[in-house]
Order: sequence, then structure tokens, then C-alpha cells
Amino acid sequence: MTRLQGTNPNRTILVIGTLLAAVLIAVALFAVRGKPSGSGQTVNFNLSGQPVLGQEAAPVTMVVFEDFKCPNCKRFEDEFLPELKTKYIDTGKVKMVSMNFPFLAQNARLPTDDSKLAAQAVECAFLQSNDLNNSFKTVLFRGQGSESVVWATKSRLKELAGNVEGLDTAKFATCLDSDQTAAAVDADEKQAVDAKVAGTPAIYVNGKLVDSYATASVSAAIDAALKN
Repeated sequence: MTRLQGTNPNRTILVIGTLLAAVLIAVALFAVRGKPSGSGQTVNFNLSGQPVLGQEAAPVTMVVFEDFKCPNCKRFEDEFLPELKTKYIDTGKVKMVSMNFPFLAQNARLPTDDSKLAAQAVECAFLQSNDLNNSFKTVLFRGQGSESVVWATKSRLKELAGNVEGLDTAKFATCLDSDQTAAAVDADEKQAVDAKVAGTPAIYVNGKLVDSYATASVSAAIDAALKN
């Protein structure tokens, strides 16, 4: 998982070097970040109007938060999702809901928040259709650049959109240039922050955070949910 970074204002307390201070800092971090992965805490997300892969009536819901600049998200989509799709999504057992958590450009203090621009672009494709949303995601991850530089500019995103069969590129460009989907991306990000998502990809199965994005871990969580 690609994780959030930040400076803890209590870090200077570590100079005391006492066991008690270390415990207090751990408790403080726990309160700020929320419970760690695998804690069993259930989160209720508002999934209305979100892109979905799979059948709407599937008994298990898998929510995936991603940043399109995130190399681990690309790995999940390229290496792990195909097997999960074949085993669970295509068989009607799971529906996957995609949500945005664009934080990498802000973390790197880049001059342009291209994490958010990439998310807006995917949402612009989604306005045309759910299938085009999924197709554009594939193209976008294929064209992914370094997380430490600005690459998902509006001009580059329009170029990538030209590789998506069936996408109305004129409508897409108008949507992207007008920041039409910025509010939708902000709403996703707020849900991620409220849930104390610590990085991407963050995968929730029926509201419970999975401790790894690897196929085995996600499969185990899905199998457990199916039994319930």
C-alpha cells in the first residue's frame, strides 16, 4: 500500500525515551489514524452513483480506494484484480465499487495536483458510461508515470482518452476543462478521510478493511463475507 505521509507534532516527545512516553504516542497515533488494518471495524460508505464492476445484486460489496498515480494501485489492477474478477465478480458473487483518494500529488507537494486531475478524468469517462469508466482506468494505469512528478496533466489525460474506444473525446475534454467532476472527487476523498484511509489501494469487503491488497488476502475476506 502507498501510504499517507505527514509530520506528527508529538514526535519530539520521543527524546524522553521512556516507555510511558512511547505508549502515549502510540495511543495518540491510534486516535488520529483510527484502528489498524484487520481490526474488524465496519465502515458504512455512501456508494450511490459510484462506478461499479459486476452485478448490482451481488451479495458482497468490495470498495476500492485508489490514486491513479499510485504504483501499488497499478499493481493491484494489473496483477491481482484479474483473478478476483474471474473468481468472484464475473460469477455474480462480488461487485466492486471504485472510489477516489487522490493524495500523492499533495504529499509530494507538486505544483499541480495531478492526482486529482486523473481522478476527475476517470469521473468524466464515468459520466458517459460505467463501461467507459472501467476502460479509461485501464488506459490510465497503462500510461502511469512517476508518482514524484506531474504527468497527469489535462493535455496528457485528453491524449490517453483518445485510446478509449467508444469515448466521446469532445465531451470528455469539455468535462475535464470545466472541472465538472471536481466535486465528485472531493466527495470521495472526504469519505476516505472520514474512514481514516491510510493509503492506496485501500480495499473494504462489506465495510471491513482488508489487511493487504494481494489476491490471497482479498479472497480470504470475500470468502468469509460469503459465509456470513
